Amino acid sequence: MLSVVIETENDEEGLARTLASLVPGAVEGIVREVIVCDRGSDDQTHRVAEIAGCHYLHEGGIAAAISRARSEWLLMLEPGARMLDGWNESVVLHIGRSTGAGRFVPARAAGKGYFLSRVLPSRRPLRDGLVITRRQAQALAGRPGSDAVAIAKAAAPRRLTGEIMPAPRKR
Repeated sequence: MLSVVIETENDEEGLARTLASLVPGAVEGIVREVIVCDRGSDDQTHRVAEIAGCHYLHEGGIAAAISRARSEWLLMLEPGARMLDGWNESVVLHIGRSTGAGRFVPARAAGKGYFLSRVLPSRRPLRDGLVITRRQAQALAGRPGSDAVAIAKAAAPRRLTGEIMPAPRKR
């Protein structure tokens, strides 16, 4: 039903947290596969991906990850983001009634700026995840210099009811 695409660069700890939060979706059959698209990590990101059973791509960029996806719908996430209870129901509802992109609601526990983060767009386009069709993602990934962030910027997503704990900001 859903292919998860995570673009990484030296994110072994964040990737592990994100993958752990996807387990309920995998158990319920919503997550079909996880593709980790690496941008030149020199830490143990590849080991985390391989141990978790992910498809690991060390070259080809986001376009290669999208092409490899077997599902018609993609869930694009930042490493470190954690999906919270109820996210999978939200995705199933969205996929059943929409053909457009969707973005999750930041969790209350995400801290200060909670209200503003729910109303205003984030400076980190993938902060709230992105559910998008593979066809839409391929069209957006075909632009020069495209990465997961560029795809998220170009998409016009609706808000989903499911919550996400955004990845901490990188320093």
